[in-house]
Amino acid sequence: MKRELGLRHVIKLASNENPLGASPRAMEAMKRAMGELHLYPNGGADLRAALAERFNLSAGNVITGSGSEAIMLNILRTFLAPGDEVITTEAAFIGFQVLAHAAGTSYRTVPYRDWRYDLPAIADLVTGRTKLIYLANPNNPTGTMFTEAEFDQFYKRIPSEVLIILDEAYFEYAAADPSYPDSLHYRYDNVITLRTFSKIYGLAGIRIGYGFAHPDLISLMMKVKLPFEPSTLAQAAGIGALGDTEFLTRSTDLNTQGREFLHRSLTGMRLHPVRSAANFIMVPLRSEKEVQSVYQDLLRAGVIVRPLKPFGLPHCLRITIGTPEENAVLVEKLQNIIDRVPV
Repeated sequence: MKRELGLRHVIKLASNENPLGASPRAMEAMKRAMGELHLYPNGGADLRAALAERFNLSAGNVITGSGSEAIMLNILRTFLAPGDEVITTEAAFIGFQVLAHAAGTSYRTVPYRDWRYDLPAIADLVTGRTKLIYLANPNNPTGTMFTEAEFDQFYKRIPSEVLIILDEAYFEYAAADPSYPDSLHYRYDNVITLRTFSKIYGLAGIRIGYGFAHPDLISLMMKVKLPFEPSTLAQAAGIGALGDTEFLTRSTDLNTQGREFLHRSLTGMRLHPVRSAANFIMVPLRSEKEVQSVYQDLLRAGVIVRPLKPFGLPHCLRITIGTPEENAVLVEKLQNIIDRVPV
């Protein structure tokens, strides 16, 4: 953008990254691990042990990978066979959409209900061919979450042989909500939890994610997993980040303040932002044409946001919550655009 549009300063609010940067303890841990780069990684064994201790599990309940999407791919490769079907919502996380379609599986969806997962409708869709249900909570790209009571009712209707992926990439941003269903409190045999260090810990560039499940499921996935994944530096970063509670608190506090500021500001522009539990806000507009117009105008003003046509929502934008200064610039530029051409 700087090269093509002649801009000196660009604010990226498109990929749900942590505006504070990376966890300092993660960076220190990577520096200490630099002396071992001539050796092959140990397959995540140290990080698995650290995660097991942190969450009071056995290492046999834990798997790690190069981002949670790598583990997602591992799940599909391990458990899906020809003729199996996957169920999720329309316009689900684009990474899952791509991986599921590439697997050649039957891919079935239900529409959102008020921009939230319609869990009863998903349960209604289950058949004898259903092998996997994908749920993201909070959800990307809408930012919405389903509650503990809603998940409890849903789970009662799902056969035990159907696997449920609970993608909790934005878990830390929602965990303080007493109605949030932290999947580790359930520990169901057919639930696989996915989490990541890419979001709140600011380690998107190093690619490190993890998952929790019954040891029988983990054992099967370990047979399919790439042997030297994650990398030595990624594993060190994850271990360092786990102990960085100060950075975690700073990040959640900053996000909560920014989320309220953006929601209030966008509502004041007579837009209709969707109430979010994550580190971004989705804004439905009236048409794809309006989305592209606003997106391009913001680009020329040096602000990058995310049009959601690839997800399946061509009339929506997604805006990552930045620093107070970045949020203020976004609001100022967006207000100027709307004043010029009312949305």
